[in-house]
Amino acid sequence: MKIPARILIPVLFALLCTALLLAFLWWQLTAASHSVIRRTAEPGTQSDSLTGSGGIETALSPADSRDLALLHLREGDLYAVRGEWADAAVSYEQAVAMDGGLPALRKLALAELQRRDMGGLQETIRKMKAAGARAEDVTLIENILLLRTGELGTARKRLDDATDSPQKHYALALLSIIEGNHVVAQQELTTVTTEWEPTLRTNARTLIAAYEEFALFPESSDLHLITLLSRSLAQVQECELALPLLAQVTKEKEDYRDAWIVQGYCELTTERPQQALTSLERAYNLNPEKPEIQYFLARAHATLNQHENAITFFEYALQNGFTPKSEIRRLIAAEALKKGDAAAALGQYKALVEEPDASIEAFDGAVSTAVALKRNDEAIALATLATQRLSGNARAFDLLGWAYVEAGKKEEAHTALTKALEIDPYLLSAKERIEKLK
Repeated sequence: MKIPARILIPVLFALLCTALLLAFLWWQLTAASHSVIRRTAEPGTQSDSLTGSGGIETALSPADSRDLALLHLREGDLYAVRGEWADAAVSYEQAVAMDGGLPALRKLALAELQRRDMGGLQETIRKMKAAGARAEDVTLIENILLLRTGELGTARKRLDDATDSPQKHYALALLSIIEGNHVVAQQELTTVTTEWEPTLRTNARTLIAAYEEFALFPESSDLHLITLLSRSLAQVQECELALPLLAQVTKEKEDYRDAWIVQGYCELTTERPQQALTSLERAYNLNPEKPEIQYFLARAHATLNQHENAITFFEYALQNGFTPKSEIRRLIAAEALKKGDAAAALGQYKALVEEPDASIEAFDGAVSTAVALKRNDEAIALATLATQRLSGNARAFDLLGWAYVEAGKKEEAHTALTKALEIDPYLLSAKERIEKLK
């Protein structure tokens, strides 16, 4: 059945802003850029190195609704950690508009870098300077831009002339990695780990870990090192620098599965979905049973609006043990909604809310979809379960109030919505619903 836009849009938004951020990235790509590095072996060895699990749970608490800039920053971080940079940029732009200051501008610049939005980036840099950004922060962005556009000589000259800072050493390390000067790269990265800038310290440790992992395999080739470094560059959100390195690997060794996976991921997050699909299909042909490949292949299909194919590969990943399962179910539900199959989406949501740690977003999706299908009793039962499991969450009682409204039970709806506003007096949706009951 066709789902009304008033229901479909909030459901899809809730999906994208889920509080349980999954570690669907095999490296655990997080907002702080910390990760768990696993072993990557040469083709033909026993390796499942590019897998990962776990994640970050970020709850947008009622208090956050009073600070729109912070709310939009958090939303942007949720998108960024998933590699959904277009949505992240929108949220960061909203944070900037709400006087989010330098933190919002820095994150917007990062998103624009990932999206290759040079016009937007130049304007953001201008705003950063006007807002009093540190000169070394601006210089780092400008030098990374030079590295991404291949202007290595200009970058080298600027860095040689720059004053000493962790930003300078970090940019020099990236330049050295690109040039293949790994001794200097490791020296510069080690220097960064002793400096005062926390994000760059974390990034430097991630890149050093690639060298340390490579040292465990003394018989490995340079292609193995390049693949490990590319993976680490992706972790620190430098896919644009990783892609040229990966092109060298896949050109020389066409059956290098892990290189194709990293390349596909980087193409996906840098908004090259068709290229990502090609790379991930190459990886899939080399190992059709690996759930991480199936997962990213599904994401590529989803980005291309090929919903049926996306659902198929998400289901393959689920069957083959991809974790966390909740992320797969959530994405299958999203794709089902996009293709108009609300019943299939509801089935996934019901499986989600049965999990002991089910999030409010899972209940939101379940109740919203049940309402769309006019299964009002089922919507009430699901919302009631949400209030029992998440008794301190205002949104749970707001969902229950909505379910009662849709069922025509105004007295019960008023009671639930009143409870929601007792927990969070700033919850706009509950305010609007209770006003309509008058």
